[in-house]
Amino acid sequence: MPTGPSATSPGAPGRWRAGDSFLSMWRELAPLGRHPDSGGYRRYAWSAADLDCRAWFRAQAEARGLAYETDRNGNQWAWLGDPLAGDAVVTGSHLDSVPDGGAFDGPLGVVSSFAALDELRRREVVFTRPLAITNFGDEEGARFGLACVGSRLAAGQLTVADAHRLRDADGTTLPAAMEQAGYDPGAIGPDPERLARIGAFVELHVEQGRALDLTGDPVGIASAIWPHGRWRFDFRGEANHAGTTRLVDRRDPMLTYAETVLAARREAELTGALATFGKIAVEPNGVNAIPSLVRGWLDSRAADQATLDAVVTGVERAARQHAERAGIDLDVVRESFTPVVEFEHALRDELGKILEGAGDTGRPVPVLGTGAGHDAGILSASAPTAMLFVRNPTGISHSPAEHAAEDDCTAGIEALADVLEGLACS
Repeated sequence: MPTGPSATSPGAPGRWRAGDSFLSMWRELAPLGRHPDSGGYRRYAWSAADLDCRAWFRAQAEARGLAYETDRNGNQWAWLGDPLAGDAVVTGSHLDSVPDGGAFDGPLGVVSSFAALDELRRREVVFTRPLAITNFGDEEGARFGLACVGSRLAAGQLTVADAHRLRDADGTTLPAAMEQAGYDPGAIGPDPERLARIGAFVELHVEQGRALDLTGDPVGIASAIWPHGRWRFDFRGEANHAGTTRLVDRRDPMLTYAETVLAARREAELTGALATFGKIAVEPNGVNAIPSLVRGWLDSRAADQATLDAVVTGVERAARQHAERAGIDLDVVRESFTPVVEFEHALRDELGKILEGAGDTGRPVPVLGTGAGHDAGILSASAPTAMLFVRNPTGISHSPAEHAAEDDCTAGIEALADVLEGLACS
């Protein structure tokens, strides 16, 4: 299964106009945290694989003579110019992954940031504003169940008390995991002074959909991030013997959970939204035991808040109706929520002008919305933010089959370099 551009071909000499370093960086990063059986990545926050990725980031920063630092929340920064000068242009993404995720979601943005800097140095541009490359920690939320932990903490959208309550499946708390990894959990919290240094944040990301493939464009600009959230449904019944308990005597929460999964699909189809039960925990989790508890997590997203409210309300209503008929107790807890993010129009339009002027066709770069959350969305409340998307020919993401072609990765690096030149070198 390909893990990136370097997995399919070594690349012809001179082919990579936008940064000869891209392929070598990609090859170095590709093995880190990759599972030998699935071919996917398991780069969970504060794990050994995550620490390997962090070490890789630091090595790339130091190899380029950038000033490296880790902030109070474990986010990594690599600076060109004076960090305290303010009005900095910042780019980057994340290196952690979902369970058995693909190679591109997050890492493409980080590797492309270093490659874009290399390209700008090749062009011998003169920087008039500080430039920084970042790796935000725990963007995917695969370990502790909350996405964008590093950026949420920095932006004050996650309280220290709530962060301390985060636990992984083994019961390890976030502070304990950070301490085991050699970081100080006592320092976490809002970081307004650092965020105030940012004049513009631009995140490049592989598209998690097929909009660009359908238009035939290698690169696009984000317009907005749909509102989205995660809800935990706890269905409590009665544990019993699977081989001796009559069907009429059972209080089986698995049946109610299954009905709710089907209801989520129906509600999503009716409203034009997205609703997914993708994670489940069962107690006692025995083949020959009727469950006492089925815990399922709903991920739902929609183009607007009213539609999101409608689909989640519909799913919960159906779940309660099925639970009442089956004698099942139900608790629903909203674990995270991100409102709609409209990226700043002035910065978005400026990116469009830069890329249209730099392109060969002279036609506008497509602008598209997305249902996927990103650190750029979290930071948008604290600083002007924008996003670039690189074409994904199949639209598959959060899977080892996630992919972007070499030429499209090159186009993404060139676009990011053009944007950074337009913003930081003018």
